Amino acid sequence: MKKLKLGLLPKIIIAIVLGILCSYFFPENIVRVFATFNGLFGNFLGFIIPLIILGLVAPSIADLGKGAGKLLIITALLAYGFTIFSGFSTYLTCELVYPFILSDSDKLVEVTNKGRDFTPFFTVQMKPLMEVMTALILAFTLGLGIATTKSESLKKGLDNFKKIIDKIIASVIIPILPLYIYGIFLLMGSSGQVGSVIGVFLKIIVIIFFITVVLLFVQFSIAGLFSKKNPLRLLKNMLPAYMTALGTQSSAATIPVTLEQTIKNDVKEEVADFVIPLCATIHLSGSTMKIVACSMAIMVMSGMPIEFEQMAGFILMLGVTMVAAPGVPGGAIMAALGLLSSMLGFDETIQGLMIALYIAMDSFGTATNVTGDGAIAVIINRIRRII
Repeated sequence: MKKLKLGLLPKIIIAIVLGILCSYFFPENIVRVFATFNGLFGNFLGFIIPLIILGLVAPSIADLGKGAGKLLIITALLAYGFTIFSGFSTYLTCELVYPFILSDSDKLVEVTNKGRDFTPFFTVQMKPLMEVMTALILAFTLGLGIATTKSESLKKGLDNFKKIIDKIIASVIIPILPLYIYGIFLLMGSSGQVGSVIGVFLKIIVIIFFITVVLLFVQFSIAGLFSKKNPLRLLKNMLPAYMTALGTQSSAATIPVTLEQTIKNDVKEEVADFVIPLCATIHLSGSTMKIVACSMAIMVMSGMPIEFEQMAGFILMLGVTMVAAPGVPGGAIMAALGLLSSMLGFDETIQGLMIALYIAMDSFGTATNVTGDGAIAVIINRIRRII
C-alpha cells in the first residue's frame, strides 16, 4: 500500500488541534518538555535566519542581473511594483478594518506572558553569526557585485550555499514546524485563552480572502487597460491556474498550467515562456499581502504600536526579500522571518504564531501569486510590441 502523504497545511491544522486538546490534560512537566523543545528550535531559527537571507537573496540578485535586458528589467520592476502595491493596499485595508474586528487587543499579550510561565528545563544559546540587517546588506553587496563583475567562481559558491540553505529549510525547518506550532498552541492552551486567538485567526482569514479578490481585480484591470481587452475575461482564463495553485501550494509546480492559460489570453508563446517562470520566482503579491495582514493583526493583538514609517520600510524591504523565497510551502514566511524580527520586533513565540497563521492561508497566497503572473505577462506582451 502507498503511504499517505500529508501536505504542510494539514499537518499544521492537526498540530494546532492536538496542541489545544492536549493542553486540557497534559501535566506541567510534559508541557515544560515542549517549552524546552520550542526554546531550542526558536534559538536555532534565530541562528539560521541571517544565513537564510544571505543564502537566498545574494544568488537571486546575481541571477536577475545576469544578461539583464530591457524586458527583464521591466518585468522585474513590474513584479516589484505589484508586490509593493499589494503590501501598501493591505496595510491601508487593515488599518481601516482591524480596529473594528480586533477589539480585544490585549489577548495575545496575556497568552504569551502566561505561556512563558512554563519554563524550559534547559536552554542552549545559539548566537547568530551576524545581525539580520548585516546579512541583508552583505547579500545585496555580493549579489550586485557578482552581477556586475560576472564572477563565475563566486557565483558557483553562492549557488552551492543556496542549495545547502534550501536543504535545511526543506528537510529540517519545514518538517519540524508542525511540532513547533503544536508546542506553541499547547502552551497557549495551558494558559486557558487560546479560544480568543483562534477566533481572531478566522476573522483574519476572511479579511485576507476579500483583499485577494480586490487585488486580482486591480491587477487584471491594469492588464486590460494595457492590452485593451476585457479584464474579467483575462481573469476568467487564469482561473484554472488559480485552482491548480490552491492544490499544489507551489508557484513552480503550477508553471505548466499558468503557461497554458496565459497563452489563451493572446500572449505570445515566447513572452509567456520568459515571463511566467521568472515571475514564479520574483512576483509574490499574494505572499506579501498575507505577511503584512498577519503581522499587523498580531501587532494589534499584542498591543504593539503600528506606525506608517515602520510598516512602509518593512513593506519595501519585504518586496525585495520575497524574491529570495524558496519554492516550498511556507517558504515565503521563512524568508521574511528576519525582517519580522529586526524591523517589527517579533520574538520567537510571536514568530511561531505568525508562521501558523500564514501557513493556514498558504494556498490562497500562492494562487494569487500565480494568477497575477498572468496579468504581468499580458502587460509585458503589449510593452514588447512598443519597444
